[in-house]
This record gives sequence, structure tokens and C-alpha cells, in this order.
Amino acid sequence: MDPDEDLLARSAREPTAFEPLVARHSAALHGYLVRRAPAAADDLLSEVWLQAYAHRATFDAARGSARGWLFGVARNVLSRHRQTAARAAAREERGPDAVTADPWQAVDQRLDAASVAPELRRRLAELPTAERELLLLVAWEQLTPAEAAAAVGIPAGTARSRLHRARARLRDGLTGSARTTLTGDFA
Repeated sequence: MDPDEDLLARSAREPTAFEPLVARHSAALHGYLVRRAPAAADDLLSEVWLQAYAHRATFDAARGSARGWLFGVARNVLSRHRQTAARAAAREERGPDAVTADPWQAVDQRLDAASVAPELRRRLAELPTAERELLLLVAWEQLTPAEAAAAVGIPAGTARSRLHRARARLRDGLTGSARTTLTGDFA
């Protein structure tokens, strides 16, 4: 049994067993949230841990790893945050919500050539949402395809095929130096 899975199971009887999970995964979850909602990342991380603790009994090791499950919790917390912010913005009849993050800022920091960023940003935005989310979980959050699948609630095989399609679409849509610069999890 994975140590994280063991900690989740033990935390049902022994609440302090949950603490090492927080220590082990907070930095990665915070990074995920800060790239998507920088102004609210700290509060969202607290909510992720509250939700994960409250719903720890729902974790099913047969459906994926504890890490993937935690990213799924983070994704759901982020989704609820964005929905709440959008409703508030609509009620107040103001412009676009300033709280939601521009996830493309991190692309600039990860690529060597600044000239590649606009084209990559455009191509990523053109990907279907399901494919883009999987690609970003694997490329930015360093999740395995199986963990990303658990985070978005789909079978691992489906995640691998969507990831393959996303990479192919991204690669095929890039031109010139952007295509040769693209490496790692995006390629």
C-alpha cells in the first residue's frame, strides 16, 4: 500500500495521521492553485485541506493515487471558487472577475524563448478543455497520466488517449522556432 493511502486510511481512526499528507503535498497543491488563482491561492489551499480531511473516507485506492485524489479535490475547490466569483461578478454587473488567474503566465516562465509564449498560449487555448486540463496537470503539476486521470475523474486509458491527442494537436499547430523549442511534457 502506498504510504499516502495508508495515511488516509489511518486518519479515519487517528486524525493526526493526516498531518504528514499536508506536509508532503502542500507545496505542489499551492503551486497548482497559485498558477490559476494567485490572489486566492492561500485561502483555496486551506479549503482543499478542509475538504480533503472531511471527505477522506471517500478516497478509493482502486480509482487512483492519493496524490491524484488530492489534485482532484483542489480542482473541485478551484472550480467552486471560480463559479462563486463569476456569480458575484454577474450580480454586481461589473467586468471580468479579477480574482481568476491567467494560467498562461506560467508558460512564459517555463519556456526559454519568449517569442514562443504567444503562439503556445494561443494553441493551448484552442485545445478542448478536457485535453488542455490533462496536459497542464501532467506538464505543469508533474502528475502522472494516471494521477491526472484520477484528478479529473476519468479512466487512466481515456486520460492517456486525450493526452496523446492534446500533445499531437499542440505539436502540429506550432510553427518554426516554437515547434523546435517545445520539449518535455508538452511535446
